[in-house]
Amino acid sequence: MEFFNEVWDIVVRYHKQLLSGLGYTMLIALVGTVIGLIIGLLTGVIRTAPKSRNGVLRVLHKIINGILAVYIEVFRGTPMMVQSMVIFWGYAFMNGGKTLPLVPAGIFIVSINTGAYMSEIVRGGIISVEKGQTEGAYAVGMTHAQTMLYVITPQVMRNILPSVSNEFVINIKDTSVLNVIGVMELYYMAGVITRMTLKNFATYTVICVIYFIMTFAVTRLLRVAEKKLEGSSSYTICGWQSDPDAEIHIKEEECHGQHN
Repeated sequence: MEFFNEVWDIVVRYHKQLLSGLGYTMLIALVGTVIGLIIGLLTGVIRTAPKSRNGVLRVLHKIINGILAVYIEVFRGTPMMVQSMVIFWGYAFMNGGKTLPLVPAGIFIVSINTGAYMSEIVRGGIISVEKGQTEGAYAVGMTHAQTMLYVITPQVMRNILPSVSNEFVINIKDTSVLNVIGVMELYYMAGVITRMTLKNFATYTVICVIYFIMTFAVTRLLRVAEKKLEGSSSYTICGWQSDPDAEIHIKEEECHGQHN
């Protein structure tokens, strides 16, 4: 009973600190995921671009691909906590001790870390799209950029949405490592509260519950969004060889019945 009283006391007395930490956690995770997705899309498009007939462009493409490959391997192969320390204090070292603002630094770190993972997710999504669609787009005169923008990317975004959602949930939890550079996210606030109350178990229990509620709610919301993007299982085919004005209504149940 005493434990629950301590938990309730922490929630009541330090709710402002908890809400502040929660807000920074969601801000950094959301913005970092969006920017990381943009980085991943750009990287994926570049890495899957066809080889140019121009020798100079071909060499330039190889150099850029090499740089991107190093970026991906480094940020996927090292812990985010170490990356945070290297980037934050590396910037200070090169600027006479002047450090980056904490929240922008946290967003930058999460973004480039997420971008490395997103680039592989996007590349896999691009490869999964039927090759004939790309060839068809080239056949009607589209450039690689136009093909990616109007034909491939809409399909890729639908295919990779579950993976992007998963990265967002991971980022919500991984923001906790940013406390090493002083970002006042949720885990950092837990340390502040424990130093004031000396109630470690109760404090971190509260933090654990908050993290769970955040990730659970975000996961459920993103699943709803995924279902919306999938669209209806029933659709209409307009036009037929013998009657251009005809309409054929198809439902998922009918399709299953025919297969059975």
